[in-house]
Amino acid sequence: MPRYSEHDPEHYERPRRRTRPRTKERPAHDDALDATVVTVDRGRYTLAMDADDQVVTAMKARPLGRKGVVVGDRVRVVGDVSGADGSLARIVEVTPRETVLRRTADDDDAVERVIVANATQLVVVTALADPEPRPRLIDRALVAAYDAGLRPLLCLTKADLRDPEHLLSTYRSLGVPWVITRRGPDRSLVGLEDLQERLEGRTSVLVGHSGVGKSTLVNALVPDADRETGHVNAVTGRGRHTSTSAVMFRLPGRGRIIDTPGIRSFGLAHVEPEQLIEAFPDLDEMTEDCPRGCTHGEDEPECGLDEAIERGEADPERVASFRRLLAARSVTDY
Repeated sequence: MPRYSEHDPEHYERPRRRTRPRTKERPAHDDALDATVVTVDRGRYTLAMDADDQVVTAMKARPLGRKGVVVGDRVRVVGDVSGADGSLARIVEVTPRETVLRRTADDDDAVERVIVANATQLVVVTALADPEPRPRLIDRALVAAYDAGLRPLLCLTKADLRDPEHLLSTYRSLGVPWVITRRGPDRSLVGLEDLQERLEGRTSVLVGHSGVGKSTLVNALVPDADRETGHVNAVTGRGRHTSTSAVMFRLPGRGRIIDTPGIRSFGLAHVEPEQLIEAFPDLDEMTEDCPRGCTHGEDEPECGLDEAIERGEADPERVASFRRLLAARSVTDY
């Protein structure tokens, strides 16, 4: 018996040496169904079928080669999509991505790592205390959001431990929207309704370092998510990794959220200054007459941003905040 039937994509693979190709045609897969990747685990992909949200396990077809498939990808699948135990479908196509959130391991690392695809909003989750907030890591996440074309949202947790105003004042001039959550007397999350409103109808990815409460938020937003929560080490002040892979959940209303493992580095080797300033159209207009090669940084001579401040056309605090984000691309201590 042949290894593959005439209906398998592998049947049309490039032949090995000293063999003759049977055909150069490729299957059209007209019967393929649409789905979304919700998690990836050691070469197996968990999908949610677009038609009925049926959860299906799939593998990647050989013709896709080394093409990466990540959480959030919209794919086309064939085979057994019943979702029954032991069933296995096949991903035969990855549709073009609308957005890509990526990072590098370090700022001098040329290899980009795609975190998620097709998200529309990046929720930067940070605790106001226990563990201490890390503004430089927040800045880097915001830079990644602007670079990817995602709407940023700052989510401040544990407001029952510290006043959020000091941290908020740092980002207010950038126009970054925010929500604040805290534990009530009955241990319930106060402010969850505001977060739900911001997530409605969007595909949001949650990022932040370990211990800030991402999994707690996910469990509150999606009651059956059952994400493991951890504690902050009293000695190091750092949280323990409880999420080991990105997972997408459908919200009870409209929208989806993607929980990601805690991050301790967010390399931005792929971000260029001109890409970042395009996220601020009002500032971008002021740099039209900048000298060639101007990075719009604080020490750049004859930068249009400085001239706009002198003319009273630019908000000095907003320019300073933008330049802080720009500097975050090269600050390694975060």
